[in-house]
Amino acid sequence: MPSVREALLDAAYTALLTRAWTAVRMVEVAAAAGVSRQTLYNEFGGKDGLARALVRRETETYLAGVDRALARGGAGPADDAGARVAAAAAWTLRTARANPLVRAALTGCWGDRLPAGQDGPGELVGRFRDRAVAALAPGRPREELPALDAACETAARLTLSCVIAPASAERDPEPVRPPTDVRVSVPWRRARRRPEAETDAVSRLVRGAFAGLAG
Repeated sequence: MPSVREALLDAAYTALLTRAWTAVRMVEVAAAAGVSRQTLYNEFGGKDGLARALVRRETETYLAGVDRALARGGAGPADDAGARVAAAAAWTLRTARANPLVRAALTGCWGDRLPAGQDGPGELVGRFRDRAVAALAPGRPREELPALDAACETAARLTLSCVIAPASAERDPEPVRPPTDVRVSVPWRRARRRPEAETDAVSRLVRGAFAGLAG
């Protein structure tokens, strides 16, 4: 069973998905969490405190997912640095699509519907990079560390660029029409779904950043 604090944050996040933050009322958040409004104020001090705590929780949850992705990696050997960071990049894209607060924290575009964030996008991108370096550095020769840091920095910024400007769905080339029967209609192959295209694009870019790095 979630704590009172977590229940209030859950209620605030659910309310934010249906209306602008300016329209979210503290009394409604408290009621949805099953507590009094005074309990909410005691926990967060006010609406601004609730907003700060909510943004912090969502970004920390996102970063915990980055850590898990870096630990597990994606397709490829466990020591494949490109695969591990590509998995973290794919997690970033999935989370940014689903979570408006994480997307805003990554891009700096908070808009009118969201509470204002405390940090610019550089802060969260820097934490992505630092986690990637920390996950990949152990066991590497000292002379490789500057190249690793540069690759992680590049991967973090490429990931952010894909959040800001997602890849479009791609179609496979149209097959050549059989010359013996011009009446045969050969349709285009179905386009890949947009999320799949986005994940493929960021994976290619991130793996490319590690192309010159061993392991």
